[in-house]
Order: sequence, then C-alpha cells, then structure tokens
Amino acid sequence: EEIQRETAYPDGKVEKVLKNGCHLIFFPNGTWKKVGSDGKTITITFFNGDVKQIMPDQTVIYYYADAKTTHTTYSDGLEVLQFSNGQIEKHYPDGKKEITFPDQTIKSLFTDGQEESIFPDGTIVRVQRDGTKTIEFNNGQRELHTPQFKRREYPDGTVKTVYMNGQQETKYVSGRVRVKDKDGNIIMDTKL
Repeated sequence: EEIQRETAYPDGKVEKVLKNGCHLIFFPNGTWKKVGSDGKTITITFFNGDVKQIMPDQTVIYYYADAKTTHTTYSDGLEVLQFSNGQIEKHYPDGKKEITFPDQTIKSLFTDGQEESIFPDGTIVRVQRDGTKTIEFNNGQRELHTPQFKRREYPDGTVKTVYMNGQQETKYVSGRVRVKDKDGNIIMDTKL
C-alpha cells in the first residue's frame, strides 16, 4: 500500500498513514499496531510474536505465540481457548466450562459443581457434587458409584451391586437373588 503520510515521534514511535485509510504505528521495541480503515479493526503484533486483534463487534482474539494458543473473548462474555494440541475450552459468562479434548471427549463443568463427560464411543459419565458417579455405556448398561457401593444395571434388568466390604449381590429379573462374600463364596442364592 502507498504511504500517504509518515510521522516520526521523539520517543522513537513511527506512524504511517496509508492511502487506503489504514494507520500503521511502529514502536521502538518491535511491537506494531495496525488500525484498519474502518477505525474499528485493530491488530497489535507484539515483539514476542503475540498478536492481539480487536474486531468491529469488540471480539478480542489474542494469539500467544510461545504457547501456540488462541484466546478469543466475544462481546457477550464467552471465552474460547484453542490449544496447539487441538484442545478447545469454552468459558461461558454464567461460569459453565466446556472442554473438548483432542480425542473429541467433551467435558462440561457446571457452576453447581456437577460434571459431565461424553466420550467418543458414546459413554456418558456424570459426577454429582457429592461425588456420586453415574456411567451410561453405549451398550445399554449403566453404573452407579457411591461411597457405599458400585452398582451395574444391565439392559435385561439384572442388577449387580458390589459393596465396599467386598460383598456382591446380584438380582435377576426372574426374582432370583445371589449374594457372595468378599472372597466370592456364595452365602445366599434364592433359585426360583
């Protein structure tokens, strides 16, 4: 672009006004700033390689050169971080966070302390504030983990519970109940 006007300041700063209306400001430390002809689009390229862009809608895009990470802040308060390994984090104005990992696992952290992870195979893990965990597998099985027990529910209605003392209890759809001690010895079996 052709330069319309160039001004050198005593502090070492140099400003160039281009014929297309853009302003370029060069600072002595190597940082430079470009103000678009609209006066609203601003790009600052820092001496360390970082780049900050301010868009007309007030979206701010900051690229951290060393970390190869982009941090975008939208005017509605949403913040999105994109890491070089492919991880993406969304921080919502209400405090919720959503992380998409490189393997496409999505983890949501809610403001009330609950968490939800959705894995690429369709498995969903939900963790409540009290630490209770629910796992829904893509084959229809479901697990519940509490401080007292771990319970697996099968699609056919069978429920197997393992208590913290090692005792196991299996309830079948037929009504049969089988209980084993921590060593696997059957201590009760109600065969129908």
